[in-house]
Amino acid sequence: MIKLVIFDMAGTSINEDNLVYKTIQRMMTLHGVEVSLETVLELGAGKEKRTAIADIAEVVLGSEGVSSNWVNGVHQAFKEALDRAYATEDMEVFPSVRKVVKNLRSNGIKVGFNTGYSRPVAERILVRCGVKVGEDIDALATADDVSNGRPAPDMIDLICQQLDIPAEQSIKIGDSAIDIDEGRSAGVKWAIGVTTGAQTRQLIEKASPDYILDDMLELLPILDLND
Repeated sequence: MIKLVIFDMAGTSINEDNLVYKTIQRMMTLHGVEVSLETVLELGAGKEKRTAIADIAEVVLGSEGVSSNWVNGVHQAFKEALDRAYATEDMEVFPSVRKVVKNLRSNGIKVGFNTGYSRPVAERILVRCGVKVGEDIDALATADDVSNGRPAPDMIDLICQQLDIPAEQSIKIGDSAIDIDEGRSAGVKWAIGVTTGAQTRQLIEKASPDYILDDMLELLPILDLND
């Protein structure tokens, strides 16, 4: 029996038009590493953002690599640029996600959000989108709250501990392959991909998810819940 559904934030729950990854691309380019948005999405989606920058640069530059100071500088520039962007750019909870979350909670299924964002950024996004932990969702785990980012299970483990629900009675849903890997490492019942965000169906399929959704409302019949 499913008792908990854990949703990734950007691209899965929150529609922000890949703003975070566009910002990473722009900051890396400004700091001398030319990279396409497609490459950023493929290599960086779902990761803690400093790790994403380092991993993308390592693949793009190969053996040349980049220094830790370079990564730190790009990450700091990224955080500052993202703060400015989030103050002005539009974002919202996907309407279908809002509907599904309400349905799940009305049927006694807990809802958690987790994210590779820092906690201050995640909390600002939730405020912008009118989502309150304890009222609209039951738990939030961010990259700041754990020792290891995705694909390690730490954020899922934390939410399961907070809500006293075992991972095997939980579902993880995300818009990137690393979300699926995270769910697998945590031992969730189903790891589910969704095509509304960072990665294409083809990229998500590489992680062998249990299901891939094109719209979050497709989750309801999987759980035998009415729309």
